[in-house]
Amino acid sequence: MPEALLKEPLNLLSLTDVSRKIANGKLKVETKSSFGQYMTPATVASFMASLFPTPSNKDIRLLDPGAGVGSLTSAFVEYLCKGKIGYRIDVDAYEIDPVMRSYLKKNLDLCETTASKSGGLVTWSIIAEDFIIEASRKVTSGSSLWPENVKKYTHCIMNPPYKKISSASRHRACLRAAGIETVNLYSAFVALSLLLLEKGGYLVAIIPRSFCNGPYYRPFREFMLKHAAIHRIHLFGSRNKAFKEDKVLQENIILVLEKGGRQKCVTVSTSTDDTFSDTSVSDYPFREIIQEDDKELFVHIPATPEAVLFNDTKLFRYTLSEIGIQVSTGPVVDFRMKDQLRAMPEAGTVPLLYPCHFKGQSMQWPIEGGKKPNAILCNKNTQKWLYPNGFYTVVRRFSSKEERRRIVASVVDPAVFGEAEKIGIENHLNVFHCDKKPLSETLARGLSVFLNSTAVDDNFRRFSGHTQVNATDLRLMKYPSRKVLIELGKWAIKQEELNQGMIDEEMGKIAE
Repeated sequence: MPEALLKEPLNLLSLTDVSRKIANGKLKVETKSSFGQYMTPATVASFMASLFPTPSNKDIRLLDPGAGVGSLTSAFVEYLCKGKIGYRIDVDAYEIDPVMRSYLKKNLDLCETTASKSGGLVTWSIIAEDFIIEASRKVTSGSSLWPENVKKYTHCIMNPPYKKISSASRHRACLRAAGIETVNLYSAFVALSLLLLEKGGYLVAIIPRSFCNGPYYRPFREFMLKHAAIHRIHLFGSRNKAFKEDKVLQENIILVLEKGGRQKCVTVSTSTDDTFSDTSVSDYPFREIIQEDDKELFVHIPATPEAVLFNDTKLFRYTLSEIGIQVSTGPVVDFRMKDQLRAMPEAGTVPLLYPCHFKGQSMQWPIEGGKKPNAILCNKNTQKWLYPNGFYTVVRRFSSKEERRRIVASVVDPAVFGEAEKIGIENHLNVFHCDKKPLSETLARGLSVFLNSTAVDDNFRRFSGHTQVNATDLRLMKYPSRKVLIELGKWAIKQEELNQGMIDEEMGKIAE
């Protein structure tokens, strides 16, 4: 690097970002996919570093697992060097990719130079090992009868890889030996790093939001809450902005944890994108983030302070079982039953419903010339997958990434199907039913009104960053009483058409 560029410490991160872009251009798509790693842009790295509280001790031990070219470490060093306090920063940077390591070394040298110009000191080590295997070994040996002298860190900053862990992999075996049960590399990185932090140490990570709900991540949520306090969550308003250069559509959040910290209010901030130009900040009681009666420990992230929290509204306190309703994933898996499907209704078939058959509150069936079949044979091979014809409420399991709403509910109207005794509901729909039998029309329409309200969508987004809406998610939500749902249904039947404003206005009257 030209020496003139090293005169100003604040140039450090911008120089590192040049390396990031060069290295990113050299990586093959299949390499990125194999490692599941996407490098952190300078704006995001700088924001993450700023979330650490001012250290009370000048001796800093920083862990950067999956360091890439060193963007996060550079941001951390630059952040501390602005104060010219003279911190002594010892960095351990894990990186298994040789292409990344060549740039990482140069940028850690820059960190060393920058720190010295501000009266500080940076020492560093690049560890060319698999972080999960190496860290698991350390924490496992550290808890044995003959403990290794395991280094503990005061700080950890990370953008870990995103990739599922095979149940039969070496990674899964190492994690289980360390007492960690999780399904993705990113949550494994967070769990292991928490074990390597000293008490009172801070971890700042940018990770997918998928850990916030769902049964597969429950052990990780339990682990995280056992070992750390949540201090800050940052939510991006746009799904594709945090890593836009890599076209990553995963919804990411920035999470700040304190190892062994006392859990207080949680600060939640939001910004539209990685410029952070419109960042808004609010504090919430912890009970609004993890609800007290929630055995699943879903992590709720309020998008706006004004959003109604169902937990604080006595009206919405019933489970589906308490109001006599069940919800299931549509049982017809089309690729397993290809020989039973028909493009259009014919003798011996019954209607088959896909998401494409629902447009808001209306149904269109059959669809001529469509991509999906409209009928399924009714015989001994299909009987157990079929429902009696009648009123049901259905919710699409998948919404597009650009769609405004996550929960989109519709009503199955039996009048559309004439004399059909049975119907098939395809696997991309969730269906509300009563012991696999139809609902009353008023209950089906009232449930649809409730599910299509902005309040429900806001509450769902608190704990789910997925575009997927699972039956389990719908089952764990709280609902109005059966009586209230029926009253909503009666109101809906009287309307010629429904729009969002009408639904939200009527829901507001009920919540008063």
